[in-house]
Amino acid sequence: MVDRAGEGFEYALTSDEDESDFWGFAQEARGLFNGSEDGLRQVELLGCSPRGALLTSLDHLGGRRAYAGSAHLALLDAEGSEMGSYFVGNVTATAAKPSLREEGLFDITVRLWCDQLLPGSAWVWELLRTGQLNRKGMWHSLPPEDRKAWLSVALWSRQYQRRDQPEDTAPGEVFILDGQQVVDADSFYCALGEAINGPGGYFGWNLSAVDDCLGGRFGAAPPFTLEWQSSDIARSRLVNDHAGNGGSDAFFEVLLEIFTDRGIDVLLR
Repeated sequence: MVDRAGEGFEYALTSDEDESDFWGFAQEARGLFNGSEDGLRQVELLGCSPRGALLTSLDHLGGRRAYAGSAHLALLDAEGSEMGSYFVGNVTATAAKPSLREEGLFDITVRLWCDQLLPGSAWVWELLRTGQLNRKGMWHSLPPEDRKAWLSVALWSRQYQRRDQPEDTAPGEVFILDGQQVVDADSFYCALGEAINGPGGYFGWNLSAVDDCLGGRFGAAPPFTLEWQSSDIARSRLVNDHAGNGGSDAFFEVLLEIFTDRGIDVLLR
């Protein structure tokens, strides 16, 4: 977790190669959530306090030594604690100027590569940062592409979201999964994560990841009971979700097989 007086900033950068090489904070990272097919992005670090390799790179703008390296870019909550982080590679400074936001800060433009951060996830991080990710069902109205973004934030913020309850629930717990809003595979993962870990919770975003989560340390470990309400409605929609299971019962049946093999009692309601 970032603990370097980051209150008032929303981002922090630390070298991927050396955790002691802290690159500084930024109040905003404009362009960070803009998607690209190759993962390359041009990002403006606004209200930035550069340190370490990032600061050094500013002395070499336009040259090869403007390359700072690879880093972990952390997203911070209102107190400056890390909510989650992404690996960013090939960070290269291309421009810098004093920031109008606050004396002593800079606005720095960098090129970087990141294939983990999905477009459409910025608002979900903002909900988490401001404490508004606090009720179930907030993903229900999202279009398919934004459901994937929702799941990505659930994945990368899972430890932060469970910081007050890091241990798995006691064996024998009953979790209620509402199938009313399950229309495809991604919406099922949203519903499953929410059922086990609460609003914005994560418990897998593909079948392999669900199986991994059932190994423990993700909020619940077998044995437990999953009461799947409106399962008939969910099943009929999953069958028609060609992206999720090729237009057959495969996804639903494989899912139940995973639960059975892991000792999960699934009650189809």
